[in-house]
Amino acid sequence: MLFKIASVAALVSSVAAHMAMNEPCPRFSPNCATQPQLPAGQSYNYNIKDPIAYDGPVFMSDVPWPQPVASWTAGQPVTVGFQADGAAHGGGHCQFAISYDNGKTAAIVHKVMEHCFFNGPSNGNSAEVLKYTFTLPADVPASSNAQFIWIWTNAVGNRELYTGIADITIANSGGSKSYTGKSAIYPNHAGYDTIPEFNGDYTTGVSLFDNAPNVVVSPGGSAVSPSVPEYTSSAVESTSVPPPVGHTPAPKPSAESIVESTVEPTVEVTATEPPASVEPTTPATPVYTSSAPTAVPTGSACAHGALQCVNGNAGFQQCVWGVWSATFACASGTVCQQTSPNAVICGWP
Repeated sequence: MLFKIASVAALVSSVAAHMAMNEPCPRFSPNCATQPQLPAGQSYNYNIKDPIAYDGPVFMSDVPWPQPVASWTAGQPVTVGFQADGAAHGGGHCQFAISYDNGKTAAIVHKVMEHCFFNGPSNGNSAEVLKYTFTLPADVPASSNAQFIWIWTNAVGNRELYTGIADITIANSGGSKSYTGKSAIYPNHAGYDTIPEFNGDYTTGVSLFDNAPNVVVSPGGSAVSPSVPEYTSSAVESTSVPPPVGHTPAPKPSAESIVESTVEPTVEVTATEPPASVEPTTPATPVYTSSAPTAVPTGSACAHGALQCVNGNAGFQQCVWGVWSATFACASGTVCQQTSPNAVICGWP
């Protein structure tokens, strides 16, 4: 039996479905207590628990429900719920965000780092926590056409992305016109950093969320700083690749910038269209730094995104803009196997 770059624990749970939001009801889940009538031409998504395709859209649907599935009030408690029969993959990091432009720009209103779905460290798959109640910020603007977004980075298993998007209304008697918060980010997806398996270190990747740029969201238009946060790790280097349409790309770095780079302070943008006289901040490329660098194989420059087995098939490397990364170790008892020039798996010998 083979599995892609995953732990033994993930192998045991590979037949289980993953976690999925069911409150508020995401587009077009068949698993909610109630949901609106389907829009014309749409069907229920029976794969709602699947991970998001690496180089596809970050949401399973960009078509909204014809009616909102929840009505929230700024400054008041709201509850987000999840299905009870999904594999929780040891927890991880959950982001909860609000958007007014169908998810193109989203600002964090709550997050659960390290142990989402659990009460503490766990390698288990049975979620201990299925509901989170938090106070919606008081300055979230009113709208009859807002979106609530959930994003999960799992602690154990394949490096995947899980999301849900629900159509809601927001009431606010205070007259707030905009809300500023950390930008939602989508680790393990094209254009974003890959956060490695936690392997017991539940702070893995936390700095990536903490250093995310600020974003201003508003029913009248939203904008985000072009700065890209830096994430450092004692284990691996970055595997960022060009983002899909709809996301601001980072510039292609040189080989020298992969080894060492810095990040400029966040610049908050509050206008929907920047003035012509304002020059955009040039984003730095995020990197992982390694305390134990791995020798780069000799030979011609590699193709960006390629993977190769190394160290006697004990691990693998990924090509990042022409330079091989540090070595990722396969899980204990497994070996690296090259399935194509751009793909490897860690499987039983």
